Amino acid sequence: MLDKLSISLKTQKILDKALDEPLSYEDANYLINVGGSDLFALIATADYLRKEIVGNNVTFINNCNINFTNVCTVKCGFCAFARDLGDHDAYILTDEEILNKASRAVENGAREFCLMGGVLPDANIEYYEDLLKLLKNEFPNVLIHGFSPTMIYDASLKSEMDVDDSLKVLKRAGLDTLPGTAAEILTNRSRDLICPSKVNVSKWIDIVKSAHNIGIPSSATMMYGHVENIQERIEHLEILRNIQLETKGFTEFIPMTFMYEYSPIYNSGGKNLGATGTEDLKLYAVSRLMFRDLIPNIQVSWVKMGFKFAQISLTAGANDLGGTLGGDELSEASGAPDGVDASIEQLSNIVKDLGRLPIERNSKYTEFYPINY
Repeated sequence: MLDKLSISLKTQKILDKALDEPLSYEDANYLINVGGSDLFALIATADYLRKEIVGNNVTFINNCNINFTNVCTVKCGFCAFARDLGDHDAYILTDEEILNKASRAVENGAREFCLMGGVLPDANIEYYEDLLKLLKNEFPNVLIHGFSPTMIYDASLKSEMDVDDSLKVLKRAGLDTLPGTAAEILTNRSRDLICPSKVNVSKWIDIVKSAHNIGIPSSATMMYGHVENIQERIEHLEILRNIQLETKGFTEFIPMTFMYEYSPIYNSGGKNLGATGTEDLKLYAVSRLMFRDLIPNIQVSWVKMGFKFAQISLTAGANDLGGTLGGDELSEASGAPDGVDASIEQLSNIVKDLGRLPIERNSKYTEFYPINY
């Protein structure tokens, strides 16, 4: 496959080996820096493995983001969404507003509520438990993908509960899957710069492992293109791989390119922010070669990249297009290039134009539904 490309012998040797076994940490650090024909060979190898592992289906979910508040006590340098409690545009949705948004989503075929928000000053585990029960009582068949490790840790402290016990309470109340958010970059150096008030690396790992061990699967995420260096991206991938080897609890990996235009770190003079397009593609390709079928589903974020570049990224090893979203105020506040709502038809057309088959899925990748477009 690679003999027609003028690539370096080292790159060819690594890619040939990657066809048969997971990419090593050292080789990943090498490939994440390649360019030219070596980059084309990397992308082609990742796309070949994608097809071998998951075939030509591209999955996505009909879902709805319910961001129940933008009030947040955790001040992250990358976040343009958070507000203080007294700000004129701060909000906390009422139960009625939450149910109205959920009802409209269900009328449009939603299979998942993504229940997220800021870290409220007084939100304890009972508060999150009540939110889950509110939705499950009305919509028992819709899966809830909710809360972040930071939110759960903070609420556990307020409730004076162990994280394990808190997760069990939330699972009984209807939490189906946990977003692997608040990961950003899993090195303490970068976290000290952009999100010092969030859980540190070891706490994030412990919370995610605890969720997996009690039967709550999660996504795995990375938000990159801010203060981290290239090697830290590979360190992050290696941490995720080691967790998955132990727990098998990640359903998908979601790299999220940093939208910096309205972020506090940019507006306070931050320089050289944002990943380039080639960096995006290399991250998708290297993650496919590192994870292979250990984390078989790699998701592109159309809301952060825009529809056109998300489509291109599906050729670099990815096989999932995320969700219809039904509103993503966090990305909207950061300047989402193509808005924060998509239809099943829009996502299907993106997939069909690649010559691949669009398939609707549930949160856990355990049920799949044919699309009649």
